[in-house]
Amino acid sequence: MILSAKQLNRATLGRQLLLQREALEVTEGVYRVMALQAQEAASPYVALWNRLAHFQAADLDASFAASAVVKASLMRITLHVVHADDYPAVHGAMLASLRASRLGDPRFTESGLTTADLDALLPHLVEFTAQPRTKVEIEGMLAAHLGFQHPGVWWALRTFAPLWHAPTAWPWSFGFRPSFVTARPTLQAERYAEAVQHLVRRYLEAFGPASVQDVAQFTRLTRTVVRKALDLLGDELRKRQGPDGSELYDLPDGWLPDEDTPASPRLLPMWDSTLLAYQDRSRIIPPAYRRLVIRQNGDVLPTLLVDGYVAGVWRPVSGGIEATAFHPLSEATWAGLASEAEALVAFLAKRDPDVYRRYAHWWTSLPSAEVKRLPG
Repeated sequence: MILSAKQLNRATLGRQLLLQREALEVTEGVYRVMALQAQEAASPYVALWNRLAHFQAADLDASFAASAVVKASLMRITLHVVHADDYPAVHGAMLASLRASRLGDPRFTESGLTTADLDALLPHLVEFTAQPRTKVEIEGMLAAHLGFQHPGVWWALRTFAPLWHAPTAWPWSFGFRPSFVTARPTLQAERYAEAVQHLVRRYLEAFGPASVQDVAQFTRLTRTVVRKALDLLGDELRKRQGPDGSELYDLPDGWLPDEDTPASPRLLPMWDSTLLAYQDRSRIIPPAYRRLVIRQNGDVLPTLLVDGYVAGVWRPVSGGIEATAFHPLSEATWAGLASEAEALVAFLAKRDPDVYRRYAHWWTSLPSAEVKRLPG
């Protein structure tokens, strides 16, 4: 079966709950989309607001507080929110990559410690963080065991140790000074192959159909590791063909909406996972706009989604949302965006009306075909 580019776009939107808002409970919604990128504490909230009918921020607060969904360093060595049931396997699959990203870095090696030294500290860290602990508290504990303090020790451990971020602050559960708590349960290292298969299967559920390169891009696992997992999954998967002839993998019952399925406008958060889930970003981002929304330093701006594709960016302004379109939009499209903006302003008003204010400097360098202030 040869899939068109539009079919792949609609498959992503459907599985990511972006064709229409679904009446799901928060934890089920997080499970369905597999992972929400969470460098900015507000982003998982805005992501779920875009995806779930009648979403209330307090429901996600409660899920974090109950550890039903958790925030941790995972794919691409970045913070993600995942369902607690997924965490053990996802962390187990990513552990080797997370360790490798830190153990050879001068910020750790200049401490003079070996990998064995660091591993010897892990049981002490896990025991100490049985209750939430701050960075200062953890560094003090590590220094007491080592007899000296070096910032690279905690910098390395916090990336790959089995730790969740503990809720600490209003308005988005997590502030700029995180606390950490031991993750439970965890997965034994000898079950690595099983963990990678779980991660690949879950990725395909949420983002498929996809290529080896796409899975590797999303996870930063090597293509060799991804191919081995796909081979081991074997008959659990179905192969399809992309519009360029590429080999794509999917689950047999993976949803493939018709390419003519309507896609309503959306105001996606910073770092929305759909923008980063593929090597071929054109599934969601027109190539001409890629560098506009994914900045050179890795910032991914909050975007306008029009007919399933990125068409511009948005930011809060006094009294509403400023929408910058990279190409002219129809009046009907602007009306749809205005309706979304009105609802988003009401949602943000209860928490942080000026969300993402730290990133306003990017707007001075953005081209614009049309800029409209959409009132709240």
